[in-house]
Amino acid sequence: MKPPPFAYARAAGVPEALALLRDAGEDAKILAGGQSLVPLMAYRLARPSHLVDIGRITTHRYVRGDGGGLRVGALVRHLELERATGLTGPWQALREAAGRIGHHPVRVRGTCGGSLAHADPSAELPVVAAALDASVTLQSADGTRTVPAADFFLAPFITALEPDEMLVEVAFPAPPPGLRSVFEEFQVHSGDFALASAAVAVALDGDGVATHVRVALGSVGPVPVRAREAEEALTGGRLTERAAAEAARLAASAAGAAAGSSAASGEVPGGGADFRRELVRTLVTRALDRLKEKS
Repeated sequence: MKPPPFAYARAAGVPEALALLRDAGEDAKILAGGQSLVPLMAYRLARPSHLVDIGRITTHRYVRGDGGGLRVGALVRHLELERATGLTGPWQALREAAGRIGHHPVRVRGTCGGSLAHADPSAELPVVAAALDASVTLQSADGTRTVPAADFFLAPFITALEPDEMLVEVAFPAPPPGLRSVFEEFQVHSGDFALASAAVAVALDGDGVATHVRVALGSVGPVPVRAREAEEALTGGRLTERAAAEAARLAASAAGAAAGSSAASGEVPGGGADFRRELVRTLVTRALDRLKEKS
């Protein structure tokens, strides 16, 4: 199929892109890598009146430290994150997740900001953003605002972005001492959408006690799911095999509840609550085993 007619403009910089968005009205869309938007347009599931192409803007294509934290420009390609050798320790989940996005051509073109703004329930980067307490910077012609990842994802393919706003940066705060993170997901075939994913971050003190724990799940609900009971069960204790098994069980319960409610409304296809619960149990167990090995 072919997309419906639309107006097209290529922006030389962010200010021009924001002015174009403002002038085009609420039916305009940003085009960055186009790996999500273009297929939707081809099937006429998206019908933007205007496309504002920001793909050649270079000012927001960076990965840099900031006071112990990390800032990633919205136009960083997935492949650049995948190949960023400095993304280790607390940021390893980000690099691992980027390497699991689609196939190689998708990672060459797709962007970090595009993935977050698209808000696909099975996408990898939103799960990592939730696990690492990230926030996104949204900019319009009238100014900027910062929104925590927990408040940014509202529903499948729906975010807190206003029609005249552009996601320009994702920021990860300085991690607690000793934090390490990993990412796990299950795909039927390499490059497929994930049927379940988990981003897990744990900080251990000198005695091996977990002082900070985050467990975020993807593809089990309309937005990334924090397994808070699993986090609480691990915090303050050692990462033993028994503790990991209990945390994985609690994460699976959170996934089962989310998958059950989502499957009923058709929001998350590809398996019922029981199937996703077992996938999550396995993925979280695997993630915690890897983190324990690193301690």
